[in-house]
Amino acid sequence: MTLRHVIPILCLAALCTAGLSACDRGSSAGGATTKGSGPSKYPYTVVTTVGMVRNIVQQVAGEKAKVTGIIGSGVDPHLYKPTRSDVAALLEADVVFYSGLMLEGKMSDTFVKIATSGKPVFAVTEKIDESFLLSPPEFAGHHDPHVWMDPKGWMKAVEVVAESLSQYDAANASLYKQNAETYLGELRKLDEYAIKSIGSIPEKQRVLVTAHDAFNYFGRAYKVEVRGIQGISTESEAGLQDLNNLVQFIVDRDIKAVFVESSVAEKNVRALIDGAKARGKDVKIGGTLFSDAMGAEGTYEGTYVGMIDHNVTLITRALGGEAPEKGMQGKLQ
Repeated sequence: MTLRHVIPILCLAALCTAGLSACDRGSSAGGATTKGSGPSKYPYTVVTTVGMVRNIVQQVAGEKAKVTGIIGSGVDPHLYKPTRSDVAALLEADVVFYSGLMLEGKMSDTFVKIATSGKPVFAVTEKIDESFLLSPPEFAGHHDPHVWMDPKGWMKAVEVVAESLSQYDAANASLYKQNAETYLGELRKLDEYAIKSIGSIPEKQRVLVTAHDAFNYFGRAYKVEVRGIQGISTESEAGLQDLNNLVQFIVDRDIKAVFVESSVAEKNVRALIDGAKARGKDVKIGGTLFSDAMGAEGTYEGTYVGMIDHNVTLITRALGGEAPEKGMQGKLQ
């Protein structure tokens, strides 16, 4: 499994001078704000990519900004190609936020175009310390972009959002800082819930088998062994030998449940179940996890907190741990 299908953002010297930096980490525009010195009116317009980014930006911006996202729930950002209307929305926005670390690989040329226009463009992962980032061998020398799977990583992203909005709209810097601090408190509680819930799963059963490698940070944070069928790019098909090896792993470890993902086709997970059954092992689908996209718009699962609450609660209960059926706040559908 490689990243050969994920197109890196062009690291042109001229663009880097204009603000594009850390090209090997996803090429943030670094907040280049050559057009104007701040918003001309409120609410100003912010356009984001994935829902996880949109949600934290809205939490920090509050009523000062109208925040929209172009990659909806159930959509795989690794494969997403922006439409003409998406590009228009990004170009017309006052500020743009994206995840970075090459998550939105096929949008590379679009971000370059936006950055050269002088618009404030920020990658929320741009200031996450290298020591936090994972670079598994199968990712071909690139960092794993799924940092939101560990709330501690997304806390850093919230801090970047607060700093970036304060840079763009200095008059409201104190408000953005206050909003960020309030939200960070919620994320700390979320992390504590995950530690307690996942920790209740018997250690031998603490194995998470999913459709693709989106849960490495989750596994490290909560001491869960993670096995994904596909590598970082869901565009590359899992080979027959990869499936056979994973089937044997499931049989040998007596794993009782595997998981599908809302934004990834489940055919390979079904193949795992069929393969295990052929070897005399009954394996069930433990449920559908949110990985590269959150739940439906307007639902609790359609928020970052709800997304992680859902995953933690579902995994805990399916693998033999103890967690309330309705999750941390009793809000799960």
